[in-house]
Amino acid sequence: MKVLITGCAGFLGFSLARRLLSLGEEVIGVDNLNPYYSVALKEARVRLLAEAASFRFERLDLREPEPIGALLARERPEAVVHFAAQAGVRYSLREPTAYVADNVLGSVHLLEAARRLSPLPHFLYASSSSVYGLSGALPFTVRDPASHPASVYAATKRAAELLAHSYSHLYRLPATGLRFFTVYGPWGRPDMAYFSFTRAILRGEPITVFGQGELRRDFTYVDDVVEAVARLLPRPASPDPGWDPARPDPSRSSAPYRLFNVGNRTPLSVRELVAAIERASGRRAVLRFAPPPPGDVAATAADTTELEQEAGFTPRTPLAVGIERFVAWYREVAAHLPDA
Repeated sequence: MKVLITGCAGFLGFSLARRLLSLGEEVIGVDNLNPYYSVALKEARVRLLAEAASFRFERLDLREPEPIGALLARERPEAVVHFAAQAGVRYSLREPTAYVADNVLGSVHLLEAARRLSPLPHFLYASSSSVYGLSGALPFTVRDPASHPASVYAATKRAAELLAHSYSHLYRLPATGLRFFTVYGPWGRPDMAYFSFTRAILRGEPITVFGQGELRRDFTYVDDVVEAVARLLPRPASPDPGWDPARPDPSRSSAPYRLFNVGNRTPLSVRELVAAIERASGRRAVLRFAPPPPGDVAATAADTTELEQEAGFTPRTPLAVGIERFVAWYREVAAHLPDA
């Protein structure tokens, strides 16, 4: 299979590309290497992918429609995996227009390019648990309407889901949306709590914990996420013949469109995350507490029923195991990279 992955220098895009290359697939990686976090880390990921003969890298920006349109027309991939995005809930409070440009406009340009191919590729894209926003009904299910986002980041991710459905409806583009829940692990993002906490704890520096550490997240190990995506990749979405427009299920459609939660189903507190890092590193954390910033939600938890039914798999790596692997990787790799 020839697969085009946007955001291949990012955490999830890199991790999926690495897995697909190990399976013998051909991967075309696209990224603009933006400086939101360490470019050195992104370049290190690309160098590692480039060791495979079946990988090719294209540096381009999805905000410009012509280059990505030309690339898809030339390569004609069987699947397009759209992981490129401006990430981070809190940064979206400061730079909202960047999120609209990257996550909405960039998605439209890629959808336009994909729908012009024949045959149509399977279009898989990264969404987020943040789309559930102010909903307090745990666990979150893809059958929820997800109509009250609590941040600009969440709103742009939900907008991308709706755009994908419209293209699926208009052009019969098979579109599969993946709502990821707090993904962590080796080669991860330095702006995420588990990464910055590990860096600070190993350096003996204090860490800032929001909400007394009682915020809960459904921490999901990256290898589990990659396994879920790899299983869904050869299973393009199809129309649901039983879909009822009078009682619409948001996760399905009369169009070839599906939504899946990809989470560990075990929400844990930030205090439990810190304790796991302390055990894995052999160091004690110095804690400072602060009120939760706007846009943060109290808890996330995934209902993965649909993923289990479709892919025969659901994430299950315990946090202690995943954090131990991450801390070992951090000591070996990240500690020696500038700005990581």
